[in-house]
Amino acid sequence: MNAGDLRHRVTLEKPVRSSDGAGGATVEWQSVADVWAAIWPRAAGEHFASDRLTGTATHDIWIRHRKDVTPDMRVRQGNRIFAILGAIDFEDRSRWLKCPSEERDL
Repeated sequence: MNAGDLRHRVTLEKPVRSSDGAGGATVEWQSVADVWAAIWPRAAGEHFASDRLTGTATHDIWIRHRKDVTPDMRVRQGNRIFAILGAIDFEDRSRWLKCPSEERDL
């Protein structure tokens, strides 16, 4: 990974849950930080969900190392949303963070 690969400006977001007053909760997304990222496609596939065919695209998103990134967060790039599936400290050197992700619909 080279710093020049970080060509996408993205926003890290975390979920904020609040009571809906009826015993449930609503989730809103709060911006954590704007960072530069490299987004590399990994795989694409199809599967059936709710009796219809849907597509899935997975990516590896690389950013400079941060300690506050967790798998319940997501990455937003414009109108694209990527659910973070993991946060891997590449080579255990606290230099790069590799986030396997899945692209989701808004």
